[in-house]
Amino acid sequence: MLVLNRKLGERIVIGNDIVVTVVGIHGSRVTLGFQCPDHVPVHREEVHRRICDEQSINARDADPSESSFFAEFA
Repeated sequence: MLVLNRKLGERIVIGNDIVVTVVGIHGSRVTLGFQCPDHVPVHREEVHRRICDEQSINARDADPSESSFFAEFA
């Protein structure tokens, strides 16, 4: 993991097209701004986990071989 210190208004550049800017510091909370192409998803970690969990459930439900109904007749 790369750990960087930044001050208010300073930026971090990821690759050629992602820029993270420190836009606010309020006590122990830091507010970040993200500039990136529209096709790059940016989510809080807990939202990302929920999306991944939902995709796993949908993929499992779409695969009949993993359904308990079909397992009974295999």
